[in-house]
Amino acid sequence: MPELPDLIVYLDALRAHVAGRRLDRVLVPRPFVLRSVDPPLESIFGAAARTIDRVGKRLVLGFDDDIFLVVHLMIAGRLKWLAKPPAAKILLAVFEFEHGRLFFTEASSKKRASMQLVRGAAAVRLLDPGGIEPLAATLPEFRDALVRENHTVKRSLTDPHIFSGIGNAYSDEILHAARLSPLKQTRLLNGEECERLYEATRATLTAWIDRLREDARGGFPDKVTAFRPEMAVHGRFREPCPICGSPVQRIVYAENECNYCARCQTGGRLLADRSLSRLLKDDWPKSIDDL
Repeated sequence: MPELPDLIVYLDALRAHVAGRRLDRVLVPRPFVLRSVDPPLESIFGAAARTIDRVGKRLVLGFDDDIFLVVHLMIAGRLKWLAKPPAAKILLAVFEFEHGRLFFTEASSKKRASMQLVRGAAAVRLLDPGGIEPLAATLPEFRDALVRENHTVKRSLTDPHIFSGIGNAYSDEILHAARLSPLKQTRLLNGEECERLYEATRATLTAWIDRLREDARGGFPDKVTAFRPEMAVHGRFREPCPICGSPVQRIVYAENECNYCARCQTGGRLLADRSLSRLLKDDWPKSIDDL
């Protein structure tokens, strides 16, 4: 799923391409993508995109008459500014602006991406899970949000009710940079660890925003993915940690995975994978050296 750095680059591109421009009409070849009926989609035909913003992981375009188009890319949704339409099987919607076309696509059999129209800023706020903006928060605000409930650090970073825009990929990168175990309980973090996590969060997100902006070169991002070769640990199972050279480890759960370096983050201890550790029992290696 596109996370904060990806969404920032999308905002840049939308502001550069469609801010203040007239939207003539919207074609929806996949009707399921539109999750609202009132206001009707036709209410923004001929109107200009006055504001372009973000609420959590949703992109929000504001039009005349206080109507907002809210787009949630979910995992495989993408926005493309193209001269020719993409393949019909991935096309969800076409936004025909006065000067070009914006395509909303989803290259997945699980159709999760969506868009909806709402009326009024209050209706937009109702879609906000309420997490604080990690790049705008002060250290005390960050710490207060982190320890409000006692979860693993990994879960807290990816909870949209606690932090806005951080998902599975960048939480792995943040925790590696902070040298913290993903399974450490938030209320067990000491002051120095909280500050380390705060600084790692800001530095990691800022670095990736800069990198993705450079790649996009003012346009829409061509490759939005959670797996990038420049990442330290995410998606790099068994590859060497860029800091210590130890093989990156992972825990697989549900549809996600958690990647970490045992030597850098857990003092060499291997975290129990629910399925494998139960299967191996006493044969489950306890440390990176045992492995």
